[in-house]
Amino acid sequence: MTTQTHPVDHELVRAAAEIARTRCRGDNHTMAAAARTRDGRIVTAVNAYHFTGGPCAELVLIGAAATQGAYELDTIVAVGDRDRGVVPPCGRCRQVLLDYFPALEVIVGAGELLRTVRITDLLPESYVWADHQLDTE
Repeated sequence: MTTQTHPVDHELVRAAAEIARTRCRGDNHTMAAAARTRDGRIVTAVNAYHFTGGPCAELVLIGAAATQGAYELDTIVAVGDRDRGVVPPCGRCRQVLLDYFPALEVIVGAGELLRTVRITDLLPESYVWADHQLDTE
């Protein structure tokens, strides 16, 4: 499989890094995410860590975007607090992002090696929940 990369949205990376720097406090909020909506807006969120497996920043962002009327996301990135830089989505987030936004692009990598790839490249041979639902008609 060859992964095709797309231009990196550096404004999105900066937005996530700013939220990580200014809003992540202590152990409860350690990751920030930023996404570009189909209409060009930037939506941001932080994780809600909890020992029971609280939601990652990417999942909180999906809800935050919906509250702002944004149901189509084009690109997403997550950034760790304490200047950890871009962090790729975990397996659970990859699956959820794929199910919600099958054409989503994700910024991954570090430093000068940042790149933008399709969510399907991060989850090859993936299970797509919608493909396995019974037709109710």
